[in-house]
Amino acid sequence: MSLTATYNGNSHLHLYLQKKGWISDVRTGSPASCGNHIKASCSHIAFNSDSTGVLGIVPLDVKNGHKRPVSQLSCHSDLVTDFDFSPFDDFLLATCSADETVKLWQLSESDQPSSSSALGTFGPEGCQIETLLFHPTANNVMATGAGKTAKVWNLAQQKPLAVLEPHGDHIQSLTWKQDGTLLGTSCKDKKLRIFDPRTGPAASKSTQGHENMKDSRLIWIGASDYVLSFGYGQMRVREVLLWDTRRFTTSVASFTLDSSSGTLIPLYDLDSGLLVLAGKGESVITCCEVSTSTPSLTQINQCLTETKSRGVALVPKLAVDVMACEVVRVLQLTDGFVVPISYTVPRKSVQEFHDDLFPDTAGNIAAASAQDWWTGSNKQLEKVSLDPAKRQQKTITCKLSLSTQTEGHLPSSLQSPYRDRSEASDLSSPASSLTSPTTPSSLIPSLSTTSGLSSGYVSSPSQKSLQSILGPSSKFRHAQGTLLHRDTHITNLKGLNLTTPGECDGFCLNRQRVALPLLTTGGQIAVLELSKPGRLPDISLPTIQNSSAVADFCWDPFDLHRLAVAGEDAKIRLWRIPEGGLQETLTEPEAVLRGHTEKIYSIKFHPLAADILASSSYDMSVRVWNLVTGKEEQLLTGHSDQILSLAWSPDGQLLATVCKDGKVRLYDPRRSTKPVQEGPGPEGGRGARVVWVCGGKYLLVSGFDSRSERQLYLYNVEALSEGPISSIGIDVSPSTLIPFYDEDTSIIFLTGKGDTRVFLYEIIPEAPFFLDCNSFSSSDPHKGFIFLPKTECNVKDVEFAKALRLRQTALEPIVFRVPRVKNEYFQDDLFPETEVWWEPVLSATAWLTGSNGKHKWISLRPKDMIPVSEAPKDVPIRKYAPSSFYLEEKSDEQKKEELLNAMVAKLGNRDDPLPQDAFEGVAEDEWD
Repeated sequence: MSLTATYNGNSHLHLYLQKKGWISDVRTGSPASCGNHIKASCSHIAFNSDSTGVLGIVPLDVKNGHKRPVSQLSCHSDLVTDFDFSPFDDFLLATCSADETVKLWQLSESDQPSSSSALGTFGPEGCQIETLLFHPTANNVMATGAGKTAKVWNLAQQKPLAVLEPHGDHIQSLTWKQDGTLLGTSCKDKKLRIFDPRTGPAASKSTQGHENMKDSRLIWIGASDYVLSFGYGQMRVREVLLWDTRRFTTSVASFTLDSSSGTLIPLYDLDSGLLVLAGKGESVITCCEVSTSTPSLTQINQCLTETKSRGVALVPKLAVDVMACEVVRVLQLTDGFVVPISYTVPRKSVQEFHDDLFPDTAGNIAAASAQDWWTGSNKQLEKVSLDPAKRQQKTITCKLSLSTQTEGHLPSSLQSPYRDRSEASDLSSPASSLTSPTTPSSLIPSLSTTSGLSSGYVSSPSQKSLQSILGPSSKFRHAQGTLLHRDTHITNLKGLNLTTPGECDGFCLNRQRVALPLLTTGGQIAVLELSKPGRLPDISLPTIQNSSAVADFCWDPFDLHRLAVAGEDAKIRLWRIPEGGLQETLTEPEAVLRGHTEKIYSIKFHPLAADILASSSYDMSVRVWNLVTGKEEQLLTGHSDQILSLAWSPDGQLLATVCKDGKVRLYDPRRSTKPVQEGPGPEGGRGARVVWVCGGKYLLVSGFDSRSERQLYLYNVEALSEGPISSIGIDVSPSTLIPFYDEDTSIIFLTGKGDTRVFLYEIIPEAPFFLDCNSFSSSDPHKGFIFLPKTECNVKDVEFAKALRLRQTALEPIVFRVPRVKNEYFQDDLFPETEVWWEPVLSATAWLTGSNGKHKWISLRPKDMIPVSEAPKDVPIRKYAPSSFYLEEKSDEQKKEELLNAMVAKLGNRDDPLPQDAFEGVAEDEWD
């Protein structure tokens, strides 16, 4: 991928995302903290993993073209909230955690893992440590922010040099001035503060920052007097403010982005003046240019990435590829990859060093010791050239040496874990440092014992053994989502209601037509025929006049002409669409169901029995209706809060609900009005959906955890009270994930209204339960994503799912395919027999009186296709002559002739004319 924008007025800045450079096998997590969740030195990348208190470690560069090994470092007993590499030692990593401690780790310079003991431990601090940052010029100096207090530490002596005055609320970020003289903080009390830690604990300057207390960041613009702050305005709009600390009363420039909820992560490159902005949980990365000569912020470009960011980091300038004119490299942490994003300025020649692009940059040799800096030294880092011809062959780093003071001089909380002085003196050697690859020890306990490593730090197995450990991979893992040709789209949609309640899917469809709610008063619904794609006329179309705003609606699976609409007036109206579609506005419903006393949440038709409908309402009840009589048959109780979702079991015997009171419930409506089982549901009450999977033996619930991260929970129906047997985190986004489950393939599709991505997982009834498949991403957010019946898929093109994507003014069909070599055959392993779900098995009366049934099954194989399982086997082509050819006697003349013929065949026939021999040239009289 390449993007172009002006850079420094006359050059061009290109942005490249090369898939071959992606780091895979990454299990990431995104704990709720102000940290970036990923950092890089010139040697390693560290990132938050999906295990509590564990960081992933991976080499920055590929060695000899091999796959980069991914390791895990068990650092803390609780969430790792932030971490940072020393600017003077590529292998020294500091971490802080919700367990109230800071730890130092020396990573290995080799590829062999070693002990996972911390080099030093600081704390406990009495509260969660939120952020930390190494000093830019002095060795072994670091600042931390915990609760309302910031501290500056001497790491060698393991003691605080300064404890800065308490802030009004929790500290959200720290920033050092590049010359190391001042420290800035942003705080939840909406204030920005500047400290000189060597002159006293009080802030030398402060000002009111962003008007919203949501996460804010502060970064210093090099050694200048300017700082940049990032936060939310009063209207929850994300904004960037440029401040002059000499006049620290009002910002001198501003830049407004959008009202997204993702916390901004800023990355600033001093040499180029480029500012890169990414939002957590978002797939857009913005690049700006910062000018302090005439204070301004100018956007250069925006990059839409394939996956959403859990974090981003800047690669140190000493590690960028200057010969490829790479001025900035960003590492994006996603849910399964570390993605390098390269900003380059194209030049005609890449054989020479372009010094106009790469001025001398700060080196990695500390300018002062911690003690010298504390006593007043302001010595600056020496500049080094980025020209490979002028750089040293071996990078010199400053290793951390812990103080050899006796234990009595330090509080117990600050003492080194190494009691033996001889052991402490060897801390800088590679033999006592930490390194790379791991798979979580819970998955491979045998490896930690056989390799002699400490628990929590296990070397990564080979790809083959890793697959055997993690279980099978999905045959749909390479699934491809494709937008069909524009001729199949329905365009020029106008006046749509794109803010339907969260319990509604946004629109609904069957294999003939689609229903779309309109924004006009009276709950109007447009009904469009799928057989008539194209641009809709500008004139108004006939609609359904529902008389009340639409809360939810769905088509009868056994009657393509009947639409059930739940209104905010607590009534359910049944509408009949005439053959061929709406020709005139409908004002009178076929029937009206009355019984609920408050607004209805959702409605679901029975999967087997005709004329049975279930509904949930604000009155905290679920009601089962007989549409033949128009009467309520069952009233299910037991909920104490909003019912977020309901779903019938595939056999139609049970009904599952998920409720805002934190419970998942199972009902047998024909036997009891009370739940037959209850279990713990999602912690967050923002929204949830429930669907039956694996033949009705499991329940899948999509919801939010307590940190507002979207989660999937899998329950065993027979042991609902025991809670979920497995769960996975998806991302951070405000919309509820709407699941669609395909029983034939066991694939679950998940997306939310306003998302740009559709997640795919294969669900299996054994660990690891969730098998990841390729996801589908679109360039802009969709307002709804609904799947068509399986019978609408073109199995000849190996389409296993087909959906309609609702945009603001269009409906677009999306198909999901599996790439196959022999696609001229029917892929019977992908397309088993499917249920005839569009025909009822029971009448309403039969089901209500206790009868059960099953759908019939049909094959999806076209009559003119042969199953791939019956395809003839390929006959291997013999590449070599039989042995008799080599054994028969040949004369020397025959052998020479064969050799000469072989050479001529390689070189070509000398008698054949060359292409240029056919050129006619010009006439003699045309020469001068």
